[in-house]
Amino acid sequence: MEKCKDDLQREFYIQMAKRYGWTKRILANFIEAQTYEKYLLNQTNFDLTLPKERRIQAKLAVKDEYTFDFAELSPEYSKHELEMQLVNNIRAFLIEMGGDFTFVGNQYHLTVGNRDLYTDLLLFHRRLRSLVAIELKIGEFEAEYAGKMQLYLTALDEQIKLPGENPSIGITICKSKDKTYVEYALKQSNVPIGVATYKLSDSLPEDMKEMLPEPEEIVERLKIFQ
Repeated sequence: MEKCKDDLQREFYIQMAKRYGWTKRILANFIEAQTYEKYLLNQTNFDLTLPKERRIQAKLAVKDEYTFDFAELSPEYSKHELEMQLVNNIRAFLIEMGGDFTFVGNQYHLTVGNRDLYTDLLLFHRRLRSLVAIELKIGEFEAEYAGKMQLYLTALDEQIKLPGENPSIGITICKSKDKTYVEYALKQSNVPIGVATYKLSDSLPEDMKEMLPEPEEIVERLKIFQ
């Protein structure tokens, strides 16, 4: 806990370790991964689409930004090349996703009517007991991605989800995003979707640090853990 920079950050990890029974090793990994900062920054519509008992764990499952520094990509890489790097480095990818994910497949085939659909990556989150569809984009987030994800999640719930599992969750991972634009795009969606970005290096950018909420807002957010 000495690695925490202030009391609010320390309180976050104390409450999360208490709530989810994190071991010392797991706690150290979450601190090293800057989970606190990424939790405060992440963008989802989970407050509107998930029951209260699943919201916090779901929000912790979606970072605002992922670091794919293990990927060996050329300067002009394609979406397919990014996907293949994640699949070929599946262990590192799942660790970066957060540790509770298992790999189901890539280019996972779904059929809706006469249409063939392929979700880039399909994972399963053990704590949430939910399928997690991941769509990769090497450009900026566009509003139509939310509509496409809604189609994937509906198909997964209708055709693939097993009895006893919870509804599927979607994560669209883009190279960049406009936070206000994302907020508007997710507001009217009735399925749980998170929108994140990725980078190929390993530090939280200074401009992102400046976007963290004010201390008063952080206090309000932490109250849900108490």
